[in-house]
Amino acid sequence: MLVRVRNARAGSFEPDIQADNLNTGGDVANRPLFYFEGPPELTETAAEIAYDTGQLTLSGPSEKLDAAHWPVRGDLAHIRLAGRCFVPHYAVPMPHAVKAPGAMLRKLAQAEADVLEELPEGASFDVLEMSGGWCWGQAAGDIGSDGGYVGYVPQHLLMPLAP
Repeated sequence: MLVRVRNARAGSFEPDIQADNLNTGGDVANRPLFYFEGPPELTETAAEIAYDTGQLTLSGPSEKLDAAHWPVRGDLAHIRLAGRCFVPHYAVPMPHAVKAPGAMLRKLAQAEADVLEELPEGASFDVLEMSGGWCWGQAAGDIGSDGGYVGYVPQHLLMPLAP
């Protein structure tokens, strides 16, 4: 069978090529597009290796953490929580300091949202996400703690610190 292939970068079609491994028979909705040589399933040896190394395993449900003090939400979490919580994305914190005259740490990214804490000028704030003029992250906690409150601070009230 001859197949015409579109070159996405050039926006043109490549010359016709012979595609012997293209599957054209059977029910269109339930057939594989291509045939590949070798067994189609994961071999027993590969599955054993993945299991022995701890890859591809679930050890139970994600931990339920206090949202006010743990930087995790449905779509994003602090990288240190990667082994404890399952979310689509993990972020490495970007250290920032609060500018003068200080800032209010809010529960939501809205000026009218509940205030969780007042952050003084120079306070440390680990930013995990910047969006819509707001930064979501965690305020510095007491020495020896996992951190302070988690919430939103207006982006213009923060300045980045050197790592």
